[in-house]
Amino acid sequence: MCYVYILKCKDNTLYTGWTVDLDKRIHKHNLGKAAKYTRGRTPVKLVYFEEFDNKIEAQKREYAIKQLSRTEKLTLIKK
Repeated sequence: MCYVYILKCKDNTLYTGWTVDLDKRIHKHNLGKAAKYTRGRTPVKLVYFEEFDNKIEAQKREYAIKQLSRTEKLTLIKK
């Protein structure tokens, strides 16, 4: 199982990524050992995720979400 996720950072920005282990990845983000973007923005909070059967589907969805505006991402999160 693969996951696409959106995190809310402490500075109120949003970060989108993908992983095969959601809990482990969020833990790494909060330790400052994941994405460079989130290192200075901890703690982060999981606000949205989707499940996929394979890596390719997850990466395509991650790319699509990253193309959305902040407003569109916030609308997605609220669904």
